[in-house]
Amino acid sequence: MASFLYPTKHSKSRNEFHIRWFTIAQEVELCGHATLAAAYFLFSTGLEGDEITFHGKSGILVVKKVESTQGGNFEIQLDFPALTVGECGEEEIPLLPETLNGASMTSVKKTSAGDLLVELSSVKDLMNLRPQFDEIRKCKGRGVIVTALAPIETGYDFLSRFFCPKVGVNEDHVCGAAHCVLTPYYSEKLKKDNFIAYMASERGGKLVIEYKKDANRVIIRGEAIIVMMGTLLV
Repeated sequence: MASFLYPTKHSKSRNEFHIRWFTIAQEVELCGHATLAAAYFLFSTGLEGDEITFHGKSGILVVKKVESTQGGNFEIQLDFPALTVGECGEEEIPLLPETLNGASMTSVKKTSAGDLLVELSSVKDLMNLRPQFDEIRKCKGRGVIVTALAPIETGYDFLSRFFCPKVGVNEDHVCGAAHCVLTPYYSEKLKKDNFIAYMASERGGKLVIEYKKDANRVIIRGEAIIVMMGTLLV
């Protein structure tokens, strides 16, 4: 996933940018980790202030530099729109026998972003999934978010994985956009608004999340690090 930025023309603020997100196959309407990476780069390379306003396909996104809770230099706080879930029709429920390999689906929903949300009965089943991407491509939804409640001893509220081969992302490492769906889903299920979540991909990551129900927003905090810098000619 890549994000592309350019300054807004008519704003007096130097901390205001247009942002677009692309997979290797197409443009998408929202991407969490690419937004986090863009903001971290700007803050780390001399942008003044503690707040950036991005204008993207999903609306205005305010990103803040906040004090680290994990001993790092700082964390990035994303303010994203919450997404809704609805019921699936019988013809929309995914048939994933090879991918699920006997795992029990306790709930299947569809999201306003066009994905399917599948809840499994156990974290063990979630971790043991061996996704068959040809099988997932045949699903009605754009992608498939798979999730499960976390055992208390893990320190997490829920875990998830996100498969989206139709747009060129077989498995997203840490997907902020998926948590725009997962957060209100688990808020309703668990009757709470603050979560610690884990995306259980091969390069998984922790997310600290707050659901602002009245504003219909999801606040996500995370860390970043710059590993490479270069120049791209377009």
